[in-house]
This record gives sequence, C-alpha cells and structure tokens, in this order.
Amino acid sequence: MFPYAPWRSLALRKFHNALGVAAATRPTSPVTLVRPHAAARAARFFTERFPGKCLYAVKANPSPDLLRTLWSSGVTHFDVASINEVRLVRAVLPEATLCFMHPVKSAEAVTEAYFEHGVRTFSLDCQEELDKIVAATSSSEGVAADDLWLCVRMRVSSEHSKLSLASKFGIRPEDSAPLLMAARQASDALGVCFHVGSQAMAPQAYVDAIRLVRKAIAEAAVTVDVVDVGGGFPSVYPGMEPTALQHYFDVIEREYEDMPISYSAELWCEPGRAFSAEYASVLVRVEQKKGEILYINDGAYGSLFDAAHVNWRFPTRLIRPEGGDAPEAEFSFFGPTCDDIDFMAGPFLLPEDVRAGDYIEIGMLGAYGAAMRTAFNGFGDSETVEVEDEPMASLYVDLTERPGTGDVVPIFGQN
Repeated sequence: MFPYAPWRSLALRKFHNALGVAAATRPTSPVTLVRPHAAARAARFFTERFPGKCLYAVKANPSPDLLRTLWSSGVTHFDVASINEVRLVRAVLPEATLCFMHPVKSAEAVTEAYFEHGVRTFSLDCQEELDKIVAATSSSEGVAADDLWLCVRMRVSSEHSKLSLASKFGIRPEDSAPLLMAARQASDALGVCFHVGSQAMAPQAYVDAIRLVRKAIAEAAVTVDVVDVGGGFPSVYPGMEPTALQHYFDVIEREYEDMPISYSAELWCEPGRAFSAEYASVLVRVEQKKGEILYINDGAYGSLFDAAHVNWRFPTRLIRPEGGDAPEAEFSFFGPTCDDIDFMAGPFLLPEDVRAGDYIEIGMLGAYGAAMRTAFNGFGDSETVEVEDEPMASLYVDLTERPGTGDVVPIFGQN
C-alpha cells in the first residue's frame, strides 16, 4: 500500500469510451475515466518543446498510475509540496528527482525529506524558513549541508490568471536582496522561483514576472543557478481558450536569455494542470431533474470542487443509448450531499431532454478533480477505468473533427 494514496492504483478495466462504460456496467456511483495516452502526449509536448526542465506538480493529481505515465514519457523531476507527496513519489518512482517547493514546511518534514528520501531542493520565502532548512539538514554534529539547492520564492502578479496565487507565498522582489544573499551563502545552487497563478490566459504573465525577478537579481548582485517559472500553464475549458502553449514557451525563453544569471544556469517550470487536465473525466448519473437543475451523484465534495467553489466550467456531454437531436439548454448541478453549497452553477450545456437515469460525462477533470474527492455524507465511492478515446478538449491535438462538448455520442455499447 502506498503511504499516501488518495487515488487507488489498480489494474484498470479498459473501455473504448464513456458510452462503453455506461453500457457495460450501468454504474450507480461516479466513475473516473482515465486516458493515459493524453497525459503521455502532454508530457512529451513539454519535455520536447519547453526550453528547460519540467517538474510535474504532484498536487494537481497524485495518481500513482499517472506518475508512472509521466515518468515513462520523459518527466524525471517532481514538485512535491508535502512529506506525504515526497513519500508517495519516492515509493512509486525510486529514481525520480524530488523538489520540495512548498515555501513553508515543518522542520520534521525537511529532515525526513533530506536524510531519508534524498531531497536536496527546497523553496523558501523568508529568513526564518531558510534558518529552518539549514538547521533541519545539518548533521548531528551541527555541520551544515553543502549540497542544498535553495529556491527563493518571489511574489508576482496573478492578473493574467483565473486563480490567484499572489497573496499567500513569496517575498516581494524589491525586498528580496538580503534573503537572496543569505540563501546564496547557504546553498550549493541558488534558485529563484515564482508562480503567476493557475490557468494563466496570456503569455504576458511570464514576461511581467521574469522582468520583476530579473531586476531583483541584479539589485542583489548574486549568482543565480536556477530560474523556475513555476506553473500556471493553461488547459482548455468552456469560455477559456488560451493561445498555443508554444507562444508561452517562446516568450519565456526570450526573457530568460536576458537574465543576469550564471552561464550554466537552468530554466525550470512546474506544470500541474497542463500535464493532467486531459488525463481524466468523470461519468456521473442524473438522479433527478427539476427544471434547469440536475441532481447528479458527484459534486462539490467530490471531483467538482472547482465547479462549486470557483465557478469553474467543464465540458459536458450526454451519454445515452438512443442518442437524440434535442437542442441544447443550460443546466446547473446539485451534488449528492445534503448541503446547499453542494451546487455547481455552470452553465453546463446538455440536450434539453436530459432526464433522470441518463449519464453525463464531465471532461477535463484530471487536474484537481478526483484528487479532491472526499467521503463526506457517506458519498465518495468512485471506480476508475481506462478509456481509449480522446479527451473532450485538448491543447495538444486537433479536435476540430470531434463532436462538440454538448453533442450526444452516437455509438452505444462499444467497449
């Protein structure tokens, strides 16, 4: 058993698509549909085209099967944010390089990560955290470690992103010189890192951030060995269609080349959503229909946390044996628990004749979807199966010939 396993790692049953799953199993609980080929494609895209090193942000989806898929597709470095994520990745991928990028860690977590799991890279955003890391990685005789890679987290704007990450972590670049100098003295390799926010909709987010960090490095007059531009790389959702990822890579490379850094410096990024969003969807059942509200068997305490709490919209399609050609309508969802806040406003587009007993596939839930599932109110059971078809949206493949997100899939019983 894995030390940290919000996702079970099983020999998965395979089907062609959601329709095949519904036909063969008639599930009464939500079913997570995983597409390893989609995650592998995303990983290869980044590892082949990003002008630096790619770390997968494990928090987006800690599935052991996904971790193995990414490893086999060329991802060897992982951004871990807790000691349980450290233990998980080390157990699943013994040879992986782990970078502990949460800026606030317990001393016990740092000590275990360093001495038991071989972690050498840690982030920080204040002198107190630097002192903690140095103390927690020193020998029993008090000799400080000489092999630390320390990344100073800078606070940058999230104005171009759908979800802000600008208020909890990071030192202001204009205040960072003393910390950069202190971290330089304590490290074998000094890095700077930042996060522009989740689902950055414009490459300009990275331009603005890198220029702020460039100025801070110059003012501190330190030698920097790592520039980590963090995550924020977007995926495709209804109403959120970003420009091609290559445009992000191009502006990052251009701005990076102008930074005052060592000749051997490394450029890093930490995709989470961009690697995992297309990996999974969820098949749910309609339990009741009341006007324009559908009561379904997954919700805010399950894989639809983002839909409920940050009004995130996901692509949806009706899964029904006989098909149909009813016009689309806008629906909201209530989840299965007793709470009023178990509500997803949408709008979610589905044929207007959707009814109780129908199945709905909700796409792009590989990131922050099933990983957020709880067992609140006695709900939370979810089987995981593998499907072979393409995700409902993609930044990595041309889907112009595929059905739209509101279309009824016409072939029933294929598996």
